[in-house]
Amino acid sequence: MHHKRISMVKDKRIALVAHDNKKRDLLEWAKYNRTLLDCHELYATGTTGETLIRELGLVINRLQSGPLGGDQQIGSKIVSNEIDFLIFFWDPLEPQPHDTDVKALLRMAVVWNIPIACNRATADFMISSPLMDGEYFRLVPDYDEYHSRRSVKNSGLVTSSFRADF
Repeated sequence: MHHKRISMVKDKRIALVAHDNKKRDLLEWAKYNRTLLDCHELYATGTTGETLIRELGLVINRLQSGPLGGDQQIGSKIVSNEIDFLIFFWDPLEPQPHDTDVKALLRMAVVWNIPIACNRATADFMISSPLMDGEYFRLVPDYDEYHSRRSVKNSGLVTSSFRADF
């Protein structure tokens, strides 16, 4: 499969998400990295965004709460190339009622090859990387071939080679 190069500009578009038991960790991490975060365009799900705005005074594009569709909104923005990377402090020890949405969000981040930090250590390495200060090109599989194959299949032009002789 061929790949496309997708540009991530100097000012990254960062999504911030945290489960309830991880909100304090994300807030502490964001306080420590406030100056760095202020240089980027930020998105966050409901309560997480509200907390970061109130505590840090950051400008944040606030979406719905995760269980109300916020995770899916971020996933959609990843697919539309409107989010460059995801900081998602999720709680692996606590079952989530919207676990399928969480899995779908992480899946979209992998499918579209955006960096993901799921804990403070990884987020620290990512935010302090020299790659944060300039344009970066990420490689994404060229899904045009996949789209054309599916549209041909859906139009009825593809026939099965299966033959049943009874």
